[in-house]
Amino acid sequence: MEFTQETIDALQINEVEIMKKVAEELNIRVPQVSAVISLVAEGCTIPFIARYRKEKHGSLDELQVRESDHLFNSYKALEETRLANVRKVFEQGKLTETLYNAFMSAKTLAELEDLYAPFKKKKKTRGMIAIEKGLEALADAMYELDDAALLAKAAEFVKTGNEDASLNVESAEDAIAGAKDIVAERISQDSANREALHDHYMATGTMVTKGIVPEGVDPEKAERESTYKMYWDYSEPLNQVKPHRILAINRAEKEGALEVTIDVDVDSAIKLIQKKFKLNNKAMGEAIEDGIVRSLSPAVIREIRSDEFDEADEHGIGIFSENLKNLLMTQPIKGSRVLGIDPGIRTGTKCAALDETGKYLGYFKFFQVTDPQDSYNQINNAIDKYDIQVVAVGNGTGSQEVQAIVTKVISENYKDSDVVFTVVDESGASVYSASDVAREEFPELDLTIRGAISMGRRLQDPLAELVKIDPKAIGVGLYQHDVNQKKLSDKLDEVVESVVNNVGVNLNTASAYLLKYVSGINSSLAKKIVAYRDANGKITSREDLKKVPGLGPKAFEQCAGFLKIAESAEPLDNTWVHPENYPVAKEILPLVQKNEKITAELKKQLAEKYGVGETTVSDIAEELAKPNRDPRDGYPAPIMQKGVVNFEDLRTGMKVTGKIKNVVDFGAFVDIGLHETGLIHVSELSDSFVSNPMDVIKVGDVKEFTIIDLDMDRKRISLSLKSDAASRLTGEKGSSSASSGTSTGKKRIVVVKKGTGASGAAGAKPADRKPRERQNYGSDDGYSYNPFAALLKK
Repeated sequence: MEFTQETIDALQINEVEIMKKVAEELNIRVPQVSAVISLVAEGCTIPFIARYRKEKHGSLDELQVRESDHLFNSYKALEETRLANVRKVFEQGKLTETLYNAFMSAKTLAELEDLYAPFKKKKKTRGMIAIEKGLEALADAMYELDDAALLAKAAEFVKTGNEDASLNVESAEDAIAGAKDIVAERISQDSANREALHDHYMATGTMVTKGIVPEGVDPEKAERESTYKMYWDYSEPLNQVKPHRILAINRAEKEGALEVTIDVDVDSAIKLIQKKFKLNNKAMGEAIEDGIVRSLSPAVIREIRSDEFDEADEHGIGIFSENLKNLLMTQPIKGSRVLGIDPGIRTGTKCAALDETGKYLGYFKFFQVTDPQDSYNQINNAIDKYDIQVVAVGNGTGSQEVQAIVTKVISENYKDSDVVFTVVDESGASVYSASDVAREEFPELDLTIRGAISMGRRLQDPLAELVKIDPKAIGVGLYQHDVNQKKLSDKLDEVVESVVNNVGVNLNTASAYLLKYVSGINSSLAKKIVAYRDANGKITSREDLKKVPGLGPKAFEQCAGFLKIAESAEPLDNTWVHPENYPVAKEILPLVQKNEKITAELKKQLAEKYGVGETTVSDIAEELAKPNRDPRDGYPAPIMQKGVVNFEDLRTGMKVTGKIKNVVDFGAFVDIGLHETGLIHVSELSDSFVSNPMDVIKVGDVKEFTIIDLDMDRKRISLSLKSDAASRLTGEKGSSSASSGTSTGKKRIVVVKKGTGASGAAGAKPADRKPRERQNYGSDDGYSYNPFAALLKK
């Protein structure tokens, strides 16, 4: 195949083929993908498309809409890289048919990068040099000729006396050596060979880790005290390593605590590829071996490590995202006056009273340890003065003492009233207190008072309060500080955007930090809306939104349906009905109010009359029948208390009510109202087998647990949801063995030599120990050798 500038210029990205690929992957139709891509190109947001353009995309859910957009952009970026690399190699005059086919069949960015890597270098590869010497025809002949015929043929390529001595071929043996270099590169560039090797290594390879002993440290002591003790002399098949193990291993490697190798059988890989060819001569077999050992095998192992990390990265981000979503969907405590308490010992406990809307009413401070009576009096007076209904106590240092006093106040003074208290997770409160948004909200208040306000407000409306805090500081993930930060940030923004637009926003009470997540509104426009509201008073209709400077027709289209206005004279302004559909909604509303059935025939007539889809008519009728539903009402409410339990009161076999605060691979962390967090292992989540904890629990779930183990020295609590938990306690001890970890940044390149596994990090000194059988530890318990065990104390 001859390549010309015209053929290269004619190469184009086929977007229809990309859409077909996306449709197949998501199990939807190509026109649905096409509709989503077109709407995004028009400036529509994902929440808007999912809720208000169902007819166009065939009622895909939000996840399908978002994935259609993500996958299309990802595959398009792959095609852009593919064509860019082909053009660059062509411009260098080095594009061969073999290389072109390799580029066009590459399936990943990593494969494209490996193919293009030799052409980035100033130094030529051995295969390139052999081609310049004119040995490509001899390389072609190597596939067919026997040893004698090949040697005779090679003699024809001997040439000396070139002006450029580097182009000389001194002997037939030199010619064959050059031809072998060409064949070796062809072998390494062939995508089918790469895929075969990848599958072979994944099926038979092993990940091996060894602890690195710091200089001057006793090996046994280093192993005993290592955070990564379970990985000190560890191996596991590549196709069985769990994502959280990958994250732990990568982090340990980055810290210089472990030497990591990919152990593969290169000899069997060579035989695998050689079987694809008829080896008519010795040189052909040697060329295949060279191509695998020198180029293809190291590239495949790099790809495997990269893939393992990327999958673990996605897994860690996915866990964090799902936990964050469920936390933000926590049911709010509506219409209650709240006393927010931020416990402290040395600097005292800070308290802030809030009205039903979260407005700050007053502040006081007490020292519960040195003056419990004064603390009692101040809490009692505040409940009475501000007509408090719920006391929100942070779970930080000093919380237990405060809870004891609050319990006493309620039991002695409000026993027959509806005053209750609950424990609120403090994660991120200090971050908020010192943030710009907190200073903007309360410029005259000390940051300690802002923390107490945050305690109360995150109980009244968790979503509105938590969006002000960097999601990574909220405390619902284990891997967030080590995974790809851009990917994490983008994903968390998507989660917050999704939840905010799923719940809807009160236009007249929402902060700029909440408004910026609304469809069609960015940070700048959110501030303009708040400024307009401050200058002109409450916005009394969706139509008034058009008066906000900078809010044009497209922004209005995208945001109007998600902004609720309870004060509007138009009742539809406080529903999910979009203003563009008010005419049809006004015809449906009287029928709904009379409890008349909206028949299929009527829906069809209304759709034709107003030029909307029947799906839209059905959605409007459903919304007007139950207007302004809060999807968070289906999620568990906070646990309200009137008494307090201390760690010393706990006993194995005791039943305790707890709230899931964090779900991870090996189980979940549970808030049972103490400073210490309980842990439930995945094996204790159900009477049935559970492979993924998120299949049976989520952040915010409230359940009754059985305490199956207590470590009194380290104050650790093991829980169970199994029906036979109490009966199993006699003589049973909790399991101990694995770890959950966090992740990596830059990975070391692995070099593979024939007949050996992958070598480890250069210069690393693995632990010198007696040979012993490597073992794979059981499933993680979250305590043993866990880099995040400190989280259990929160």
